[in-house]
Amino acid sequence: MQEGVEDVVIVGAGIAGLATALGLHRKGVRSLVLEASEVLRISGFALTIWTNAWRALDVLGVGDSIRQQHILLQGFVVSSASGAITSELSFKKRENQGKKLELRCVKRNILLETLERELPSGTIRYSSKIVSIEEDGNVKILHLTDGSIIKTKVLIGCDGINSQVAKWLGLKKPAYTGRSATRGIAEFSSDHDLKPEFSQIVGKGYRSGFLPCSERSVYWFFTWSPSPEEKEAAEESVTKMRQYVLSKLTNVPKEVKQVIEISDIGEVVSTPLRYRSPFSLLWGNITKRNVCVAGDALHPMTPDLGQGGCSALEDSIVLAKCLSEAILEGHKGAQEEFDRIKLALDKYARIRRWRSFQLITTAYLVGFIQQSSGAVITFLRDKFLSRWMAKMLLKMSDYDYEKL
Repeated sequence: MQEGVEDVVIVGAGIAGLATALGLHRKGVRSLVLEASEVLRISGFALTIWTNAWRALDVLGVGDSIRQQHILLQGFVVSSASGAITSELSFKKRENQGKKLELRCVKRNILLETLERELPSGTIRYSSKIVSIEEDGNVKILHLTDGSIIKTKVLIGCDGINSQVAKWLGLKKPAYTGRSATRGIAEFSSDHDLKPEFSQIVGKGYRSGFLPCSERSVYWFFTWSPSPEEKEAAEESVTKMRQYVLSKLTNVPKEVKQVIEISDIGEVVSTPLRYRSPFSLLWGNITKRNVCVAGDALHPMTPDLGQGGCSALEDSIVLAKCLSEAILEGHKGAQEEFDRIKLALDKYARIRRWRSFQLITTAYLVGFIQQSSGAVITFLRDKFLSRWMAKMLLKMSDYDYEKL
């Protein structure tokens, strides 16, 4: 089945894909989002939304709606495996010094469903997986599994860490870090006892964090560098994975243990942590003519800064602004329109290339220090580096960009 030419096709209805489509919609540009799954993918429980991402959500017009459903976190606390506090920071104190800071732990389903509701009906086409990408002059031809064909003037890959569009661009496949992550969310029948703060526990070869989403829900994560024997044993079942996590967190308060004990870990017991080499972004193709990538398709990174979803929202704002200006400038011929689109995507690449390099590199370095089991690094981390790492979290989140 042959279909007409679309102005913009976005592959993937995740955070980057939906936010980019909404950013374009706010500027009067229609897009079509192709999603391989049958329904909206809301796995992943929750994610940290820092100041930079709230700026993006406000530009998209959905910030206040999401804020109302999630509590504002007031501080950041890091403890060692022994229970000793190694770093502590009050967000209110920073705000009193004139430094804006906003952190909330947002449920993934709420974020995605909010973005989806704001899009015009028919924007997302589900059960639409791309088989191959071809070129016909300045037009990209997409072949789907159902046999249909879609032509587009602009192709944007927001199709995650295993992105087919990134592969088409020639970007290197993300590498495994040797670490894994387990995540869960606890839903309480009444208000929980945890303070409204981001609490982290850093031990030998692992890092764990606890963030209240609301008065009755708490998100937690556990990243680890297991031996092959530990990995095999823990991944046999959710019960064994839960026991493994609790065995590492022996010195945490009972209310923290309760979070893990009652939480929903989900079907995926643990997932490998992967990242794209930052140098491949400096020298590789983020864009090629009228094709580009955003979100995890562009900059998969370890979760140690909590910036994966935030940076995807940054991408969407910059990309929507650059692209809409090119498309809305007016038609003076197909070739001139193509040239404007190419220049717009080149501009997007210039803005996002170095930012992505910084995020991937900093996240990897912070993760290495946090989960090191070496005696020297452990000593330096607990005595000195915890404060530096906390500052890195704040520094990477204090990013602003020209608004739509």
